[in-house]
Parts: sequence; structure tokens; C-alpha cells
Amino acid sequence: MTTESRPAAGKIVYTYTDEAPLLATYSFLPIVQAYAKQAGVEVETRDISLAGRILAQFPETLGDERVEDALAELGQMATTPEANIIKLPNISASVPQLKAAIAELQAAGYAIPDYPEEPTTDAERTARAAYDKVKGSAVNPVLREGNSDRRAPSAVKNYAKAHPHRMGEWSADSKTEVATMGAADFRSNEQSVVIPAADSLTIRLRTADGTTVLKDGLAVEAGEVVDATFLSVAALHTFLAEQIQRAKDTGVLFSAHLKATMMKVSDPIIFGHIVEAFLPEVFERYGAELKAAGLSTRDGLGGILAGLDGLEHGAEIKAAVEKGLADGPALAMVDSDRGITNLHVPSDVIIDASMPAMIRIGGHMWGPDGAEHDTLAVIPDSSYAGVYQAVIEDCKAKGALDPATMGSVPNVGLMARKAEEYGSHDKTFEIPAAGTVEVVSGSGEVLMSHDVEAGDIWRACQTKDAPIRDWVGLAVRRARESGAPAVFWLDETRAHDKNLIAKVEEYLPEHDTEGLEILVMNPAEATQYSLDRIREGLDTISVTGNVLRDYNTDLFPILEVGTSAKMLSIVPLMNGGGLFETGAGGSAPKHVQQLLAENYLRWDSLGEFFALAASFEHLAKVEDNARARVLADTLDRATETFLNEDKGPTRRIGGIDNRGSHFYLALYWAQELAQQTEDAALAEIFRPLAAKLAADEATIVDEMLAVQGNPADVGGYYWPDGDKAAKVMRPSATLNAAIDAL
Repeated sequence: MTTESRPAAGKIVYTYTDEAPLLATYSFLPIVQAYAKQAGVEVETRDISLAGRILAQFPETLGDERVEDALAELGQMATTPEANIIKLPNISASVPQLKAAIAELQAAGYAIPDYPEEPTTDAERTARAAYDKVKGSAVNPVLREGNSDRRAPSAVKNYAKAHPHRMGEWSADSKTEVATMGAADFRSNEQSVVIPAADSLTIRLRTADGTTVLKDGLAVEAGEVVDATFLSVAALHTFLAEQIQRAKDTGVLFSAHLKATMMKVSDPIIFGHIVEAFLPEVFERYGAELKAAGLSTRDGLGGILAGLDGLEHGAEIKAAVEKGLADGPALAMVDSDRGITNLHVPSDVIIDASMPAMIRIGGHMWGPDGAEHDTLAVIPDSSYAGVYQAVIEDCKAKGALDPATMGSVPNVGLMARKAEEYGSHDKTFEIPAAGTVEVVSGSGEVLMSHDVEAGDIWRACQTKDAPIRDWVGLAVRRARESGAPAVFWLDETRAHDKNLIAKVEEYLPEHDTEGLEILVMNPAEATQYSLDRIREGLDTISVTGNVLRDYNTDLFPILEVGTSAKMLSIVPLMNGGGLFETGAGGSAPKHVQQLLAENYLRWDSLGEFFALAASFEHLAKVEDNARARVLADTLDRATETFLNEDKGPTRRIGGIDNRGSHFYLALYWAQELAQQTEDAALAEIFRPLAAKLAADEATIVDEMLAVQGNPADVGGYYWPDGDKAAKVMRPSATLNAAIDAL
């Protein structure tokens, strides 16, 4: 090829993450790199796994084993026009997951400190601060230098309509309900201000003993929305006691639904209070002994039970727990066969996955008897609980939604530059003593204040003006492109939302909205409006803040297409780059367990296929790379064939798994490239590969099936060995030779 005809250069950064998505990458990435190379596109990798992020925090102690801070590097890259990042699901680390990863790395010989529950020395405080940077959804706010555009691709939606997934039946007399506080919670106590000019704020607690600075030097920009609120723990305990009794009286399962990963400070505390409220006699009698042993309810009931061996009253405590569980209402179960309850691990029941799953199967969760039952879904904070209650009431009145006919609810989400990162930052505090928390300007003016009691949970968040403006523009653009109404899910009676509504009204006139339907509704009303349209087969764009973005992009996809992992998730970065996310990873842990036991990985990489096509499309535009455009178009067509031919991982061992699905995607993609006419030279390159993969199909599938049924060794759960993982995930020598020869 002459220099003049060589395609333009370009680079895609593909992220190594965790669990099933990471393992799938060992299989899929060689295919991606081989195909991309033919368009002059380099596909690099960066490790942003939980283990990698942990190791990056301790360069001094690791010496020659130090790991570069890939997340910080990508954070800088995301602010540049040339950014093109494919981000796979990563672990949003809860404390139990963090501790498990630390233990695995220590066992592998890495000199990193233990996680200090209650730091007392400078070294422990330093270690705790380092680990706090890794907790929760730490990756997302760093990379998300743009707002979210998330929707079901037409190929996925068409497939779901032609092959609808099973939906449980709803009964009008279902006892399933949402229980929420509605008073003395984050929603009702919220205050909000718009900052008039750049400033530096201080958060302080005034008590009878003096004033403590909780946070100082909090930089804010002109036009920024700053909120503050708190949840009363006394009111929480009263509420929980009432709901536990209510569940028992009505004979339904008790279930709690939080986000102890994203809301990494507040929700683990709330989770701990729920565990204590469910077993009050246990913690009244043995709480001091458990605390002295380092056993915290915030890590869940499972951690407490696992730590009882060696305690003076360990057997007594276990018996007391068992009695408390028997005397209370039946608990919803994560795994009834293994006795894993809703209260065992805070990261096991995450609201944005658990509530849609419950709704999808008819308002049921699994009970201790292994059967489905109606449930009382306890969502303490009332900010968005009404969304789920609205869906439940609609299903009770009208029956289950029908995936074969229902419309769609794509989302435009406000998340750029850490917008609305409630609970995922250093502005959430468990109040140590009664007093008044104040947010104070640089001039000393008290902007917001709350009277609080010891143990209350106080938190603040920031939402910068530029992301709000960009969010409004993205909503209008999506409404124009799709022809669907765009609904801002904002409640004028809520302090934060009232300020956002004013900004929406200010920025909408900057855009051509003629002929568009742009609405503002509170979340419960917007839910009902969207449901009414869904049942008519119509689409409605939900334009939401960050938390509702998280909830809606699981709720509606799980009902529409059976999973949120098949969504196209584009983040148009504010400085011109692109971030392409591949879907949710809630099912990732159980898939890894199956691989390790049976050498079978059920993870579906469809989200990766869609993200990759969008990434090539973006690169084609910014680099003027015609071949990248051909790769994008042919990959889209190949993915549609992949769906129609039903080549996703089968449900059970004995069929093709994730690795087999990658082979078929490679086959269909090569065939599309071979027969396209936009680039004759590219067609010539892929014609022999397409022919070889088709001819060797039976051999390749047999080589992949042959490894199933035996344990697999990848060298670690959080920090797998690259060579071992690649060997497990590339079991077909025939396929490997064909791809590597390209």
C-alpha cells in the first residue's frame, strides 16, 4: 500500500477491569486488535481493575513491583479531544470486596497494608485515605468528563420483540410494596444554593464543646449548584422497626434496597443500621463484644457470622442470630440454597439491579424456602422510591409489561465532572455529636445549616454549571434525532431540583426546540407517563440526574430487553473525545464462579460489541479514517446477524459460552468485511479469513467445548495471572492461529 492510501492513524484505549468482563477481554481483545490494525487503529489497554487501583495507591511500598496509576492517566486523557476510551464494567468496591482484594494481593506477595477499620496511627490514617480513594464507583467520576447517552440499540430491541424474555405474572392483590421514610430523610431535609461567584467553602460542625471543621477549601465555581442534607438515624430506627413488624404482620418477605457501592459512605452505614434493627436483641447484648472483635454490621451479617469463631461468646451469638432470624419476618434471599440473606453482604443487593429483577418476576423475591414470595421493599430515603412504587402500582393495575410490544425509555443522564455524586466523595459524614452543621462561604456567610444529632448522616454534593448546560443540549439533540419526547425528571418541591429546573429553563432557549416535546415532571409522574407510553409501544427519553441515571438505565432495560448489559452507552466528552461504556456488570461475580468450577463463562459481551462499533464510528469522524467507518458499519451488521443467529452464550454448560460467542462475532464480522464494497483492499484482506473461519467452524467449536466441565485456573479472582487467564480464555488453537496471522 502506498503512503498516500494508508488510512489515518487512530487510537482506542480498551480497559482491563474486573471479574467476568476482564476474563472476556482476554478472549475478545486479540480479535479487536487484529481487525483494528487493518484500519491503522492501535488498540491499547489500561488496567483500572480494583486490584490495579489498590496497587497504584502504594508506589513507595511496592518498589520494583509498583503499578502505574492508569485511572489517573485516563482521567487526564478524558479531558482531551483525542480521547477514545472503551470502559468495561468494574467492581464498585464495597468494604468486604476491598478487604478480599487486599488479602489476595498480600497473599501474592505485594507489600500493601491491611485495611484499617478505625485508624489510630499516622500510617493507618494514610492507608485508610488511600483505600478510601478506591472504594465505591471511584472509576466513574474520574472518566466521566461528559454526560450520558444510553439506549437500547435497534438490533437489541428488535431481537427482544421477536424473542421476548419471560416476565412473571402480576396479581392485582399482590402485597408487594415499597416502604420509604418520607420525612427526616435525605429528600425532605435537602437545602440547595446556586453559587454566585467562584468561592472556597467550609463545612463545619458547631456543638456545645466547640466547632469542628469537617471540610475546608471546598472549591466551587460561579453558577454551581451545591446541596446539603441529612438523614436522622433516630427516625430511621423508628421507621425500620415499623417496617420489620409490618412485613411480619402481612406475611411478606422483608428486603432492603440500597446502593452501598455508589453511595459508599452513607449506604453502608444505613445497611448496618438495618442489620441491627432486624436483630435488636443480638446487638443490644453482644454489640460491644462484636465491635471489640472488629466485626461491623456495615460489612453485613455474613461478615459477622464468619468472624464468630474464637470469640468468647461466639456460639451464643450465632444461636442468638439464628433465633432472631427465625422470630422476625422471612428475609428475602440472595441465595436460599446457601443461606445467603438480603442482609449478608451490602454489595449483594444493589437497588438498581434488585428492584427491576423483583418487578420483572411479578413483584417477587426468593424466600428462605427457595420459593417466590411477595415482598416489602424497604428503600429508606424517599428521593426516588416513588419511581419503583409507581411501576409496582402500574403492574398491579395493568399486569406485566410485554417485551414483544413495549416501547423504550432511553436516558440522557447528568453526570459530567462528578455531578450529583451523592455519597461517593469526601463530603459525607457520620455526625459525632449533636449540634449544627453549616456550609459557610469564604466571606463567612452561612449558606446552609442543619441541626443534627449524634449518628445522623450528613452529606453534600456539587453540580457544576457547564455540565448542566451540556446536559440540556444533549437532551435536545437526542429529542431531535429520535423524535421522542424528552422528559426532565425533576421535582419542583425538592430544593436541588428546583434550582435545576431554573437552569433548564435558562438554557433551553439556546437550542432549536421547535416541533419538539420537552417536558418537566417529578420522578413518580414521569415514571407513569413513560409507562403509559411504553404500553402503547412508544419511546420516551428520560432526562435525569446522576442517581436516577443509574437507576433508570437498569430499570427499563431489564424490563425491555431482559438485561442492562446490552445497552449502547455513549458519553460524549465535553472537550470532544468519546467514552464508550459497555453495560452493567451486576451478574459478573456468579459468572466467574462458574468459570472457575466448570470452565464455562456465561458473560455476554454484546455491550462490548456495541461500544466498539460506536468507538470506531467516533474515531472515523475525528481522524477522518474511512476504514474505521467501514469497521463500524460492518461490526453493526455482524452484531445484528449474531443476534438473529442466537450466538450469545447459552444458559447451560455444553453450549457455546462467551468464548464461542466471540468466535461467531469474528466470523460474521469477517464475512461482512469481505463482502462490503466501500473498501476493496479491506475486503481482499478479510476474504481469506472469512473463508477459513467458516470452513473451520466445527473444529473451533469442538476445541472450545472440549475444555468445559473441569475447573479452570486463572491465577486469582481480583488479580488473575495474565498468561493463565489468556490460556483459559483462548482454548481454540485453530481460531488463535487464524486471528494471530491477520
